[in-house]
Amino acid sequence: MSDTDPDVDDEPQHRRTPGKGVSPEARPIEASVPEEFGLVQLFWGDGKGKTTAAMGMGFRAAGHGFRVHMLQFMKGGADSVDDVRGEYNAIAAMPGFSYENTGHYGWHALPDGSDETDHQNDAQAGLERAKELIAAAADADLTEPFDLEDPPEDGVHMLILDELLYAADRELIDPDTVQELVDTKPENLELVITGSHTKPDYLYDHVDLVTQIGKEKHPIDAGQRARRGTEY
Repeated sequence: MSDTDPDVDDEPQHRRTPGKGVSPEARPIEASVPEEFGLVQLFWGDGKGKTTAAMGMGFRAAGHGFRVHMLQFMKGGADSVDDVRGEYNAIAAMPGFSYENTGHYGWHALPDGSDETDHQNDAQAGLERAKELIAAAADADLTEPFDLEDPPEDGVHMLILDELLYAADRELIDPDTVQELVDTKPENLELVITGSHTKPDYLYDHVDLVTQIGKEKHPIDAGQRARRGTEY
């Protein structure tokens, strides 16, 4: 029995949690501001789920009323992928979450039957756009809420640079420019970067969280094509 609360030991353990063991109900999304944003996160590895993890975190942040934007590098897809991805539809329906894509069809150097095209210009355009968005965040007051319909040029609380590490790994952009991009991030911007099967050692001293997503078994190795609803 507790000396301070004689009844506490009579409660089930799940009733002593902050939520008291009750499933929370969804609440309306209202523009809000994060209290502790400002880290740089990396998701890399040869396993499935890097983009999925980053987008999941984006949805979580947007669900709290924070402004989130995702800029995708090299995400135009392959000839096995429809021209509309499920995540784009979901993001379009989510208040405060927006996206843009600088890639095009044909995945660079992937032997999946895709048509190969020149990705260099697209990667460079994506890099310049990332610089613009980070500069816009630096000019904005990230300690205040944003209107959930405001464009990302007005500032965001979380910026996801999806597949940026792949573009650097494949030498479509200089890895040093990625490091410089991270170093110019404003203090309160949460920056999330994904991609690459190769460990991005050049960034480890410049980031706060690194998650390696490793493959143990993947149906692509047996010839499975991308599937609607799981890969796109």
